[in-house]
Amino acid sequence: MDPIIFSGNSNPVLAGKICEYLRFPLGGAKVKTFSDGEIQIEIHENIRLRDVFIVQSTCAPVNDNLVELLLMIDACKRSSARRITAVIPYYGYSRQDKKVAPRVPISAKLVADMLTVAGAHRLITLDLHAGQIQGFFNIPVDNLFATPVLLKYVKSNFQNENDLVIVSPDAGGVERARAFAKRLGAGLAIIDKRRSAPNQAKAMAVIGDVVGKSVIILDDMADTAGTLTQAAMALTGKGAREVHACCSHAVLSGPAVSRITESALKTVVITDTIPLNEKAALCDKIRVLSIAELVGEAIIRSYRGDSVTNLFE
Repeated sequence: MDPIIFSGNSNPVLAGKICEYLRFPLGGAKVKTFSDGEIQIEIHENIRLRDVFIVQSTCAPVNDNLVELLLMIDACKRSSARRITAVIPYYGYSRQDKKVAPRVPISAKLVADMLTVAGAHRLITLDLHAGQIQGFFNIPVDNLFATPVLLKYVKSNFQNENDLVIVSPDAGGVERARAFAKRLGAGLAIIDKRRSAPNQAKAMAVIGDVVGKSVIILDDMADTAGTLTQAAMALTGKGAREVHACCSHAVLSGPAVSRITESALKTVVITDTIPLNEKAALCDKIRVLSIAELVGEAIIRSYRGDSVTNLFE
């Protein structure tokens, strides 16, 4: 019997594309709210002893989408589903993965506990902000990477690898940028970034040769776009010919779109783990790539017991 896929309200377009790739119909479910804001879930399919996959990014409104997902998992558990997999293309609260000050929560761990207690048997996600979040779960976690999708785009649009430099916007992203550059045969540079407060970043120095080069800033997410735009300014000041950016998750909150529009960035390539807001959709610098096939392949391999790692080899 085939698995069944449900979607919450966070990213139904992506869920539809995943089902189209797999040639499965999207499972019927009512996900609405009562007049006081409480979320109402009804599963309209017989899922007894079925493998269920629930596609839901915990993006803005983060708390509503998270509770939707928890209630859908609980509904499936109480409907005797055989196995429930939470497919979370963008894992909200992932940046709060450690104590950075006294008396603060480790929110990423709390979310992991809630998903497990709700009844999830497995998690499929994409480009976790910190890989160690996988260790917050006592269930299997498949942390996918958008790298194959982004690499395909870069290879198609940047032909001369000798003229290309991949840039990590901070020290934490060096491993990701190095692996990306190695696959392209491109150069590598690093931005020395100093952050004075959350969502406030200042690029201080460029480590590496970018003079006369096309550079691509590689990051896992673009939130307020402060990091990207400051990095673009620093790279342009060091002689880069043109600056592009590739990000897995387009959070794009607050002044992000206006910053991108007014910045030295030529293009910002993102994936559809998070649906674009109306303002971002109108920005001609933003290019969207779909990860539907990647996630769909991970879903069917997980269901069949095949290797997911082979997707990235």
